[in-house]
Amino acid sequence: MENNLIQKYSELDKFNVSRETCAQFEHLVFLILEKNKKKNLISKENANKNILRTRHIIDSAQIIDFIDLNYNTTCDIGSGNGMPGLVVAIMLKNMKKKIKIILYEKSYHKSIFLKEVSKELDLNTEIIQQDVFNVSETRPGTVIARAFKPLPIMLALINKNFSKYKNLVLFMGKNGREVLKKTLERWELEYTEKKSLTNKDSFLLNIKNAKKLY
Repeated sequence: MENNLIQKYSELDKFNVSRETCAQFEHLVFLILEKNKKKNLISKENANKNILRTRHIIDSAQIIDFIDLNYNTTCDIGSGNGMPGLVVAIMLKNMKKKIKIILYEKSYHKSIFLKEVSKELDLNTEIIQQDVFNVSETRPGTVIARAFKPLPIMLALINKNFSKYKNLVLFMGKNGREVLKKTLERWELEYTEKKSLTNKDSFLLNIKNAKKLY
């Protein structure tokens, strides 16, 4: 039974994900599917355990080695159904890291869901129901975002409202290469890339410094 559980998340083997972490991932999958019956968190085509594991849980979990563990907080912008914030919170909890995940989500219903899950799974999170573009307080550490806004908008937002960030981690889709190329015409970026575990056409972008050229 234990091996079967871990096998479901075998793509994460290199991160030494524990059985306890996998069990909480499964609990998260269950909670999302249950909530989705009442409120639309994910599309109908994604409302499937196997798809949720791959497209959402594993896809989110792969950013863990970009999280700066030297800071007390990590911010998830436009968290929605909790990807990647809740997944990262689960992993940090089982790594015994006392890092708070701050999730910004303007939707009332989604914010309530994030709070319910955090309580159910005993996660170290803070849910802020607010439009992140109106945030005036900045907090250091890693900032993460998945399928939220285009890269240029994210860079402008981070530089304005999260100016003390340590690094910014973004998920780039199949058009990501073209988007990055065009963005570099107007922004000077210090960044690294990592190929996605879940999609051959996607990659992760880890930005440590961004300066607008004009």
